[in-house]
Amino acid sequence: MKIQTKHIHHYHRHMSVSYPASIHQRIYSFVVIPLAVLFVVFFVLSRLGAKNLPLQPMVTWGYLISALSITFARLLLAYALALILAIPLALFINHSPKAERILFPLFDVIQSVPVLAFFPVVIVFFVHYNFYNGAAIFILLLTMAWSIVFSVVGGLQVIPSDIKAAAKVFGLTGIKYVDKVLLPAVVPYLITGSLLAWAGGWNIIIVAEVLHTYIPGGNAGQDLFGIGSVLVATSANNQQHAFFMAMIVLIVFIALMNFFIWQKLLKYAERFKFE
Repeated sequence: MKIQTKHIHHYHRHMSVSYPASIHQRIYSFVVIPLAVLFVVFFVLSRLGAKNLPLQPMVTWGYLISALSITFARLLLAYALALILAIPLALFINHSPKAERILFPLFDVIQSVPVLAFFPVVIVFFVHYNFYNGAAIFILLLTMAWSIVFSVVGGLQVIPSDIKAAAKVFGLTGIKYVDKVLLPAVVPYLITGSLLAWAGGWNIIIVAEVLHTYIPGGNAGQDLFGIGSVLVATSANNQQHAFFMAMIVLIVFIALMNFFIWQKLLKYAERFKFE
């Protein structure tokens, strides 16, 4: 089967990707590490709690970096949940023509509705259970998931028919077909969708952290600590110097993330594109 699988990968350009050799390596790569990351993120958020930290009269770089770290943790957790939701959903839509006819237009309509339209209803539910972080992560999840779903579905639909025929000839079905054909084929689209998802998450982070605006009778003490709420608080309190410091921290971090992560991933995705 290893020899047969190589024939399928010849349809890809530079498909010299080495998959984990054993089931233990697969579990470590795709289960243990993501779960460990999610545990750390959840621990950080649970330790912080729902209450915002008081805005300091003299905002320091350390304070801003702490706020950015918490914001990044929220975004990372929302992105992980978006992947867990979006990839199986995209595979299901691609597998079932009936599901594609029904769900794809439905998702297109839902995506077109401004995400903030859901927020007042969503936040009432989470505030009732005093789970403020849940409200922020949920709205980020809604923002991020659709970019991944539509990108992955698009990638699945452009797989050449000769690739599918070759997989059928060599008997690749079920999990092996997903592992050796579908997942490598959607890597470029998954990375592009992820980039768009993170961009959407950064755009909505202020709304996700400044909760009191959507809580009846709310106050700033109900906001979540993060770089988004710090930007709003410094602007509202006319702390212009602190506001620009927060903007610098945010812009520099996004630029570094773009250079060291997204540009590398986009270059890596070139290995998976069809000729």
